[in-house]
Amino acid sequence: MNPATAGLNGGTRAIVPPGTHVVVVGNEKGGAGKSTVAMHLTIALLKMDVRVGVIDLDLRQRTLSRYLHNRAAYGASKRLDLVMPEIGLIQPSTNRNLDQAEAEDLALFDSTLARLQRTCRFVVIDAPGGDTFLSRRAHVAADTLITPLNDSFVDFDLLGDVNPDTLEVTQPSFYSEMVWDCRKKKAAATRRPIDWIVMRNRMSPLDARNKQAVGDALKSLANRIGFRMAAGLSERVIFRQLFPYGLTLLDLTDDGGQLAFTMSHVAARQELRDLLIVLKLPGLEGQQIGF
Repeated sequence: MNPATAGLNGGTRAIVPPGTHVVVVGNEKGGAGKSTVAMHLTIALLKMDVRVGVIDLDLRQRTLSRYLHNRAAYGASKRLDLVMPEIGLIQPSTNRNLDQAEAEDLALFDSTLARLQRTCRFVVIDAPGGDTFLSRRAHVAADTLITPLNDSFVDFDLLGDVNPDTLEVTQPSFYSEMVWDCRKKKAAATRRPIDWIVMRNRMSPLDARNKQAVGDALKSLANRIGFRMAAGLSERVIFRQLFPYGLTLLDLTDDGGQLAFTMSHVAARQELRDLLIVLKLPGLEGQQIGF
């Protein structure tokens, strides 16, 4: 079988046609900031003049979808020309047969991704906070996987187990094992790797002992299972304030912005620039980040 067209389950459906870079924002824990990261990354790429598609796989909460809905509504009400991605909508099957429903959902995801890849340079997928068959499908499709992680051992637990006395990593945990399985499927199907980046989100500005311990554990695990580390977005009230407007930090200086732009927001923008540099997305090397 041609690896470029091998499917997840041994079929011949293409997982990732060439030319488009798929970025998946995922882990299996809610509240880590996945949708905030996905939204800001999407708008950042659009402001760098590349076409971006998005897929929201959190079929229950649909935070990213509602964020984009708010953005479109706010832009229309204020007559603002806000940049918008191409949206791939996934509606879950209503089939009462579980196997048939999953097959229909997977077929819809594959066709939606393929459609976006025909017109977009990047596709950003916001994965759900749980282990679902669609989430696994998306992880296999990923060229870049971004895992936001709150800076605590509660969140670290989804990546690795630690010895409570020494805080040393004893073994990879369930999410790491899932990513490893998806990496193997991706390599077998396309002969391309998944570049995995773990973001330390909502870090305390204080150099606390717990912060250092989490950092040491992440470095140990990164060497063991192969992910890169990036500083994430600090905890800021502004992220919660922006959601009803559908705005991001990158919109605050645009005409018609509702919220004042402060030095804290300048620092937050720099965090986003730093993330883009760490991601090393193809085609953006050396491109000036104009925000």
